[in-house]
Amino acid sequence: MIALSTPTPVAENGAVRPTIQAERVTTIDILRGVALLGILLMNIVLFALPPALFREQVFAHPGDTNYWVYLITNVLFEGKMRAVFSLLFGAGVLLFTSGKEAASEGSIVVADLYYRRMLWLIVFGLVDAFLLLWFGDILYGYGLVGLLLFAFRNAAPRRLLLGALLCFAFHLFLNWWDFAETGEKRQKYLAAVALEKQHKTLTEAQQGDKVAWEDMLKGRQFNQKKVDKEIKAMRGNYGSVWHQIRPRSVFYESELFYRFLIWDALGMMLLGMALFKWGVLTNRVSSRTYWGMVVLGYGIGIPLGWWSVVQQADLYQNAAQAVDTQWFPAPGGTYDIRRTLVALGHIGVIMLLYRSGLFSGLWRPLSAVGQMAFTNYVMQTLLCTGIFYGYGLGYYGALPYYQLYYVVPGIWALQLIISPIWLQNFRFGPLEWVWRSLTYWQRQPMRRTAGLH
Repeated sequence: MIALSTPTPVAENGAVRPTIQAERVTTIDILRGVALLGILLMNIVLFALPPALFREQVFAHPGDTNYWVYLITNVLFEGKMRAVFSLLFGAGVLLFTSGKEAASEGSIVVADLYYRRMLWLIVFGLVDAFLLLWFGDILYGYGLVGLLLFAFRNAAPRRLLLGALLCFAFHLFLNWWDFAETGEKRQKYLAAVALEKQHKTLTEAQQGDKVAWEDMLKGRQFNQKKVDKEIKAMRGNYGSVWHQIRPRSVFYESELFYRFLIWDALGMMLLGMALFKWGVLTNRVSSRTYWGMVVLGYGIGIPLGWWSVVQQADLYQNAAQAVDTQWFPAPGGTYDIRRTLVALGHIGVIMLLYRSGLFSGLWRPLSAVGQMAFTNYVMQTLLCTGIFYGYGLGYYGALPYYQLYYVVPGIWALQLIISPIWLQNFRFGPLEWVWRSLTYWQRQPMRRTAGLH
C-alpha cells in the first residue's frame, strides 16, 4: 500500500515534475480501473442501440430477459460507476496539486499547470465527441468542472461535503421543477378536454395546452419508421454517422451539461475530495467504516434503485396514468441518493476485498487499467464505434439489449490484458503521455529505464 503522504514531485533542478510510479496510490488506481470498466456497461447501450428501440425492448415487456438485465445493471451500475469515476477525479485534483504546491513554494506555478491540464482535457473531450463520434463523452464536462475545483483544494472535508450536498439538492430541485411542469401540462390538458366535453369553444391558449400534451405523448410513443431511419444512418459512412451524432453531441455538451450534468459531476468531485482527505479512498480508515458503507449503501440504495426502475416502466407504458398518480419525481428525485449510496457500497466492497488478500491476481491488471484510464476510455470509444457504427462492422441496432453484454466482457478482457503489458515497458499510457507532455509543455520520458518502477 502506498502512503498518503507521497514524495514531493520536484526534480533535481527544483522544477515541478509529474508523479512517478512509486508515488501512485494503488487503491485509487484499482478503484479507477473498476469504475472505468463498469462505465462500459452503460455506455455500450448508447453506442449500439437507438434510444427509442432500447426503451421499447426494456420497458414494453416487463418480465422478459431485456427487462431483468436492465433492472440488474441499472440498480447496481447505472450512474454508480460514473459516480466512482467522478469521486476519483476529485481525489486526483488533490493528488496533482498538493505535493507540487509545496515544491514550488506557492500556487501560481501549480495553477498554471493545473489549468493547462484541464483545458487540454476539454480539447480531448471535444475530439472524442465530434471527431470520434462518442456523444456521451465525459471528458469535456470533467474538464469544465475541473476548472472550478482548484479553488476548493484547501477546503476542509466537512465544507467539501456540504458543497456536494448543495449540488445534489439543486439537482433534486431541477428534477422537481421538471416534474411540476409536466404535472401542470397534464392538468391544463385535462381542463381543455373537460371544456370540449361540455361543447365549449377552446381559446387559442387552451388549444395549445391540448396539443402540447398530445405532442409530448406522441413523442414518447415507439415509432419503427424513425428507428429504421436512424439505424440506416448509423450504418452508413462516417459522414452519415457524423450528421446523425452531431446534434446529440451538441445537446449533451451544452444544454444537458449546463442544466443537469454539471451538478452531478461537481457534487461527486467535491465529495471525492472530502473522501480522499478522510482517507476513505486510500485505505486509511477502519474495516468497520467500509462495512458501514456497504451495509448502508446497499441497504438503502438498492431498494431505491429497484423502485426507480418500476417507476420508469410505469411511465413508459402509461405516461398519463403515471403523471396522474406519482407524487414524487421518479426516477430523478432519488437519483443522487441511490447512486451515491451504491457507489460508496461498491468502494467499501473493493477496499474490504483488497484488505482480505482475496483475488490478489486481479488487483495488478485493475490497477493498470486505472492508471491508463484516459487511454482505456478512448479505446472503448474506438472499439465500440468500430463494432457498431457503419464505417466499422455496422452492428448498430442489430443486437437486442441483453446481448450487448456478450460484447462487454471481451472488451474488459482486452483492456485487462493490454494495460499491464503496456506498463511493463512504458511509464504511462499513450494518451496519458500526450496529456502530461502538453501539461508540462515538455516531452515526457516514455520508456521505462532500469531501476525505474
